[in-house]
Amino acid sequence: MKIHFKILFFLLVNFQLCFAQWQLQSPPQLVSLWAVSFTDKNNGTAVGDFGIILRTKNGGTDWVIQTCGTNTWLGRVSFSDSVYGTIVGDLGKILRTTNAGDTWVNQVSGVTSSIEGVSFSDKDHGIATGEVGVILRTSDGGANWILQQHPSHELFRGACLADSNNGNIVGDFGTILRTTNGGIDWIQQNSNTTSHLLGVWFSDINNGTVVGETGAILRTNDAGQNWILQTSGTIEDLWSVSFTDSINGTAVGDNKTILRTTDAGINWVAQINSAPYGLKSVSFVDSNTGWAVGENGAILHTTNGGVTFIGDEEFEVLPNEYYLAHNYPNPFNPNSIISYELPVSGFVSLKVYDVLGNEVATLVNENIEAGKHSINFDASKFTSGIYFYRIQAGDFVDTKKMILMK
Repeated sequence: MKIHFKILFFLLVNFQLCFAQWQLQSPPQLVSLWAVSFTDKNNGTAVGDFGIILRTKNGGTDWVIQTCGTNTWLGRVSFSDSVYGTIVGDLGKILRTTNAGDTWVNQVSGVTSSIEGVSFSDKDHGIATGEVGVILRTSDGGANWILQQHPSHELFRGACLADSNNGNIVGDFGTILRTTNGGIDWIQQNSNTTSHLLGVWFSDINNGTVVGETGAILRTNDAGQNWILQTSGTIEDLWSVSFTDSINGTAVGDNKTILRTTDAGINWVAQINSAPYGLKSVSFVDSNTGWAVGENGAILHTTNGGVTFIGDEEFEVLPNEYYLAHNYPNPFNPNSIISYELPVSGFVSLKVYDVLGNEVATLVNENIEAGKHSINFDASKFTSGIYFYRIQAGDFVDTKKMILMK
């Protein structure tokens, strides 16, 4: 009986790993990796303990160790394109490359404390954050870093510059700061949490997600005027998040945690991966293609968004009834996600009406396969007010209300 149990356990474990769509890429070292940045399907950089820098030009098939002249901890990396990149780390370390990492040059940060966040929107404009409230900004590719020090003296861990003017940084005790002028001024936002926040990502100036300790996930679609707590389904610390558009995103964290959303975080689904290690950073270049790195040199890669397959079929539990969800967020400005479920395939009509009953938008009007579906309603061309969305699928008809507030 014990032998049979061991065989069954072995088969079950290996069956899961065989079909896990996050595959382990073999790194040439065993130190932990803390950050990864890809600019396209081929070009990426990972950094970590003891000054390690790894570079790939073929999507991770080969990883080459680059020389940077330091053995200090390197915690974050940001490439604005395949050529220009910046790395930050312990003891105020900032490294810069203008030739895809062939050479790395030390830049003067003006601080000696740890720098734990960095983000560049283009080759010139960047921000970096760290211990004791340190905020650095540059508009010349780091030739000059201008130091600011927030009066809270919090540890700022994550940074994201959506464009040359708009950006956010996050840190301990639920701190979220926002700039609209390239980091000259920072305004504190209400995060609705006291959890330490570890990572932030904006797919555009309005749509952003923050992750943190004990599974904390917060979401905004109005540039941070409102942050809404989402249900992650985990208590593990989440270190990093990456979105390629307003609805498709992935978060990673301790204890091999990978969470995926395809509806702007209304639902976060745990994914299987083939590395039994904690993960510290994730980078996606499109909705399907991404990499994650973490402890013991783990580098994971997916080309299908991390979806798990059973044989040749995608494993999905089909709904047992029709369902139209409340849009998220609501009220909204200007985008909101509408989700619906179909127990069988068929023709679906999903339309939006104003308070007078006039049809103002057609979101779906075609045959749709059975399953769970989400669609983004972009109301940027509409005026503030109450709207209704109505679905008809077979004999199922349902209508719900939503509020656009600009």
